[in-house]
Amino acid sequence: MAQIVPTVGIDVSKDRLDVAVHPVDERFSVSNDEAGWRALVRRLKPLGARAIGLEASGGYERGAIIALFKAGLPVRSVNAWKLRQFAKAAGLLAKNDRLDARAIAWFVATLPSREIRHDPAVEHLAELVRTRRQLVDALQQIGNQSEHLRDAGLHRLQVRRLRQLERDLAELDRRIAQAIAASPALSARQELLCSMPGVGPVLAATLIALLPELGTLGNRQAGALVGVVPYDFDSGRMKGLRCIFGGRAAIRRVLFMAAQAAAMWNPILKTFKQRLRAAGKKPKVAIVAVMRKLIVTLNAMVRENAPWRLTTA
Repeated sequence: MAQIVPTVGIDVSKDRLDVAVHPVDERFSVSNDEAGWRALVRRLKPLGARAIGLEASGGYERGAIIALFKAGLPVRSVNAWKLRQFAKAAGLLAKNDRLDARAIAWFVATLPSREIRHDPAVEHLAELVRTRRQLVDALQQIGNQSEHLRDAGLHRLQVRRLRQLERDLAELDRRIAQAIAASPALSARQELLCSMPGVGPVLAATLIALLPELGTLGNRQAGALVGVVPYDFDSGRMKGLRCIFGGRAAIRRVLFMAAQAAAMWNPILKTFKQRLRAAGKKPKVAIVAVMRKLIVTLNAMVRENAPWRLTTA
């Protein structure tokens, strides 16, 4: 009789980690702190689990992930939306921390999930990049609000906030550049990415931090992870409108702006977009296609460790 290799699901909250082991239905909880992480490793290491799944939980999962990774355990990242759809399909309609842990364990036992890579330099860069995005969002929000203020005192207050945010953004850009320069591997990756016209330091840093898999993926995988692959919506004779779905929105937002610039200054992508528009494609469809071609080209450049050339794309 074949030996059953278990899988583990961990539901993360601020103060607690709820753990479920599949298929033996073992459950336990530990505190989400250093003592709890040590207890978690002690409980899980003897199991020989082939996968330990967690979903992102606003950063509360990081300590547990690092502890599991240092112990040499196979940590997997679980997409929250896919997990919920899986749970519904499996009949797990109720939702609480213990049931979520059970669903995660079942999910990683049934479906492929992404292996988490632990690189302190990349994790630090990711923290800086995410904070930069929050600052950019705040700048945009306050800028939009200040345009409609009639109270002069409130307007001055918002202007001061804008100026401070702009200084903070400049400081973050400096720290992001320092973080990349401090790592020869990250610095080389940035230089490679920025060799392509239309790719600047913001997109390069975003891809390095939030898409570390770049260069190890197939073309469709790369597009799907960013969320720029159109999916069919057909049934019988009905031919539905293709649309993009899912992916990492934080990357897609930056990629959209980069694609706009690349479609003007990159000779291959400029011709590509013009050809699509001449064929009757709508502007948004054309720019999404440029985004997809851009990320696929960068993926190939990183995979081959080859800078951009006019014949690359």
